[in-house]
Amino acid sequence: MNRFKVFLIVLVLISSKGFACLNWDIKRLKNKVEVYHDHKEYYVPRGHEFKIKDFPSLILDLEKGYEKTKDIDYLSDKGYVLIIQGKYEEALKLYLEIEKIKPNRYSTASNLGTTYELMGENEKAYEWIKKSIEINPKSHEESEWLHLKILEAKIKKIQNPTGEFFIGTNFGSEVLPKTKLSDEELTKLQDALFFQLNERISFIKPKDKIISVLLFELGNITLLNEAISDEASEIYELSKKYGFQNNLLNERLIICYKKMNEFSLRNNEELNKMASREQNLSDKLIKKARKNDNHFGKTILFSLAINVILLICSIVFFIKWRKLKKAATAS
Repeated sequence: MNRFKVFLIVLVLISSKGFACLNWDIKRLKNKVEVYHDHKEYYVPRGHEFKIKDFPSLILDLEKGYEKTKDIDYLSDKGYVLIIQGKYEEALKLYLEIEKIKPNRYSTASNLGTTYELMGENEKAYEWIKKSIEINPKSHEESEWLHLKILEAKIKKIQNPTGEFFIGTNFGSEVLPKTKLSDEELTKLQDALFFQLNERISFIKPKDKIISVLLFELGNITLLNEAISDEASEIYELSKKYGFQNNLLNERLIICYKKMNEFSLRNNEELNKMASREQNLSDKLIKKARKNDNHFGKTILFSLAINVILLICSIVFFIKWRKLKKAATAS
């Protein structure tokens, strides 16, 4: 069996795993406008892909919504849009006004904390995030404790913060990460890291020391939990992009690439069988179609469409595989 088919089946296996864990993160404003519609692939934080194109029209529509209904959510969403635009002073002024109109709202406290942090006023940010947790302890998937630790590091101006400072544990200094945490504790920590990082990456571009450290720790947990290690390698690479520099990271990256390569080699026999079954199925379809002229044309077109899609997927995977192999060699 040729390598192209092997790459194809590996891609199918990985894709089936991906779709099983795939979910969508959607943010809609009060006026039903969709701000982002992201897909979450495992625990690789990519940030939100904001879909807004006409900011002035959207803000005007939200203002009209508030004038008509007096629903404070319209104003709150206007502030969120201002944050996306980077208009932090305007957003701050608006949220302080909202706090006067209707005090002690969770979203107001949370957004004030975020706005102050983006403006560099970390002490005020800390107080508002702390207040938001008091109002709603389960907010942001119960990950705001990590937000407070991040702000604490900024307030104390810690030059070289460690992962242990943020998450209260470490994964050792050996080539393979180790932990005494239970599976449940690891998953909860992984969820918190992903949520906080995904939000921060939406607004903070490389390089950022705190984000790089947290990405490294997320990569460690992901490597502990993964069989193939492709997601862990992506997170480690992202950590390097944000400025993390450590030989241990490179060593663990090499482990990821080796595991991925071993996975491909170990499954060659199974991949051959799958490809053979696929070919047999295709042959049977064609033979069956030839017995029925009315359906022959449709079946041929269907078969061709499948082959074209599989060929494209094969090429994409082949390129990715070569890139990963090259990166492993370079490391």
